[in-house]
Amino acid sequence: MKLRIAAISFLNPAPLMWNFEHPPAQQDLSTRYKLSWSTPSVCAAKLASGDAHIGLVPIAAYAAQPSMLVIPGCTIASREHVRSILLITRENRDMRDVRSVALDTSSRTSATYTRILFHHLWKTNPSFHPHTPDLEAMLDAADAALLIGDPALLALEDSETRYHRTGERLRYIDLAEEWHKFTGTNWVSAFWTIRPEASAETGISPARIIHDFQSSRDAGMAHIEDLVHEWSTRMPLPADTIRTYLTENIWYMLDEPCIEGIQLFYRYAVECGALPSAPKLGFLG
Repeated sequence: MKLRIAAISFLNPAPLMWNFEHPPAQQDLSTRYKLSWSTPSVCAAKLASGDAHIGLVPIAAYAAQPSMLVIPGCTIASREHVRSILLITRENRDMRDVRSVALDTSSRTSATYTRILFHHLWKTNPSFHPHTPDLEAMLDAADAALLIGDPALLALEDSETRYHRTGERLRYIDLAEEWHKFTGTNWVSAFWTIRPEASAETGISPARIIHDFQSSRDAGMAHIEDLVHEWSTRMPLPADTIRTYLTENIWYMLDEPCIEGIQLFYRYAVECGALPSAPKLGFLG
């Protein structure tokens, strides 16, 4: 029996997925794992329902299923700027004057970071409304728009073109940078989690699983130029932008600064009412 993996179809997890998608390791891993692709929120839902054994799960979603175990060592995080989590407003709008926010529905974690920063940093309480990731429609419907993942990267890349097209300047606020300045900790988006019974059900040992996922991460980081070439054909982004994103904006090691950031995220999320309780992280091993 294979372990079913729910993976995210964005650029940022690409290094984590290297061995699962490329030879020579791909053939061996395909004997143990079966992949499916979706958004962060759908990954969490698949794991919760049992449709997946392993998911790249937003850290906010983990609070709703704390019996899941975190696979050590791998994450989607940032140590300062992330570029792909953006709160976008009209240029001259003060954050304390924002009364409504259109939230990209792809990730509950990014929405929770947004709520935390409004509550704890900007000291205001706007209304939040789920919305498909369409910047123009979002700004028509609300004072600010939250975009995540590839739509955020594309919006940032298009910022100057949009200005020349519309004559309107927008303010692009990097939420990871705001979080880092506010807390001094790493911003963390997601980590691999596994259903606690999955190893016993499939006969694949925890040590084997940890090795497979950490090895894939390491191989991905060793093949950044290959990933730049691949993703340059998939997205209308310059190769340099993709390279910088994968090597400088995203951090893939689930280290102690990331753990500290996660724990602070849970505490602040409970304090502002975005999450009902702060879970204790449990690790596979």
